[in-house]
Amino acid sequence: MRLRAALLAGAAALGVAVLGGAAIAQQRTTLNVGMAAQDVGRLDPHFAVTTIDRVAVAWMFNGLVRFKPGSINPAEIEPDLAERWESSPDGRTWTFHLRRGVQFHGGFGEVTAEDVAFSLRKAAQASTSAFSGDFRAFESVDVVDPYTVRIRLRENVPSLLGLVTNYAGGYIVSKRAVEQKGDAFVRAPIGSGPFAFASVTPNQSLELAAHEGYFRGAPQIKRVSYRFIPSDASRDLAFQNRELDVNYGRAQATWLERTRRLPDVTVDVFEPAELSIININTKQAPFDDIRVRRAFAHAINRAELVRWRGEAVAREGQSLVPRGYLGFTADVPLLQHDPDRARALLAEAGYPNGFTVRVVHTQLPEMLAGMQVVQQQLRRVGINLDLQVVEHATFHQQIRQDLSPLVYYGAARFPVADIYLTQFYHGRSIVKTPTAVTNFSHCNMADAEIDAARVETDPQKQLALWAEAQRKLVEAVCGVPLFETLLVFARHNSVDYGYELKGSMSLGPLITEATRFR
Repeated sequence: MRLRAALLAGAAALGVAVLGGAAIAQQRTTLNVGMAAQDVGRLDPHFAVTTIDRVAVAWMFNGLVRFKPGSINPAEIEPDLAERWESSPDGRTWTFHLRRGVQFHGGFGEVTAEDVAFSLRKAAQASTSAFSGDFRAFESVDVVDPYTVRIRLRENVPSLLGLVTNYAGGYIVSKRAVEQKGDAFVRAPIGSGPFAFASVTPNQSLELAAHEGYFRGAPQIKRVSYRFIPSDASRDLAFQNRELDVNYGRAQATWLERTRRLPDVTVDVFEPAELSIININTKQAPFDDIRVRRAFAHAINRAELVRWRGEAVAREGQSLVPRGYLGFTADVPLLQHDPDRARALLAEAGYPNGFTVRVVHTQLPEMLAGMQVVQQQLRRVGINLDLQVVEHATFHQQIRQDLSPLVYYGAARFPVADIYLTQFYHGRSIVKTPTAVTNFSHCNMADAEIDAARVETDPQKQLALWAEAQRKLVEAVCGVPLFETLLVFARHNSVDYGYELKGSMSLGPLITEATRFR
């Protein structure tokens, strides 16, 4: 009798749970996103350099202009905080007219020209921005009136709109919030986007709340829980159990195939591809001998790397600039896989038995796995990598201190060759210098072409200069391109982003006011 009563009670409870679950599903307002991360880093958008941070800040901030949601096509840049703009005939003076009434989060008031001028000046200073080098051409940012900003350039740039879009240094922050919060701004930022910072629990999650006063309309999603789950297996299990609505994916064929077989799941594979390169310190032995660098390049088998990664998510690198960027060329002297030639070159350079080199590398699973494939390829010709595996933040610190003669680096940038070439291969960007960015190779032989292309107004001459820069850098074997990896996120079909996801400069799906549960 007791057993029958318990079963009836259990059945009744289950019925309530099922009905309640259905009602909750219909009323869902929190989007749960899983990220391969231990914690968030810096949420001041001008310091958000990792994928982990970039994905999140894009939900909280606006630029003067923006990429059309789901696109990274510069031809589809559209108004954001600015409703219109015009430029002078010589392209050196740009005037932006702001929307009126746009509100910052947390009662920090209306977005005005003062905030825009403050933000762009902040983005242009190395002490307050990781992207200051992008703004070298800025001469002044002036407030014309509360809703008008004027930018004057010292020289022409390949894409002024690319610098003030919703990406990297183009995000607009609240002047009052930055000044009031000080150092705390990096963990509790104030923007004007569809979602506002609510809280962060270290090693657990970042919580965002809908910005009900958003100028494009109140978001349909009322809360975003951005969960830090570094274990791929744990994150995948949480996604399969529907504890996550959106999941950061692995750019590997096996993961892609397995996840696509899950019921009612969509896997989005999208641009921009991150180009992975082994940057070689050309000033440090044994790599100061070009024969050794050429041997290294001949040892690399790009086709094998793509097969390992999966052709659905990867493609061979063809230059030191990613495919699809304005200015990219495949007409470069890229050395092909030839182990016999690699061994001969090593012998000519005095290393008939090969050599061992100590290399600092990150513990991030995908990057570590990629480097281990490279390690195996190099071992076949006698080059042995002694990998010193460190935490990812430590990796970034150490490679910027020039502590590794080889640097495996994957990156995507605004799709114009100038930014990639300047940051990775211009003399001003050499690490451990006052203007350092990410030039780990110490190469500077293409500085003249890079600088000339930046200000060239004839499109054909500009393309020719960028092509010549790439040819010089590839000829010198400043770096060896490996493969380009597309971005991968999975979502349950109950999630509608509100647009077709073909690309995202924030390196993750843009969650907007139109994102909803079906």
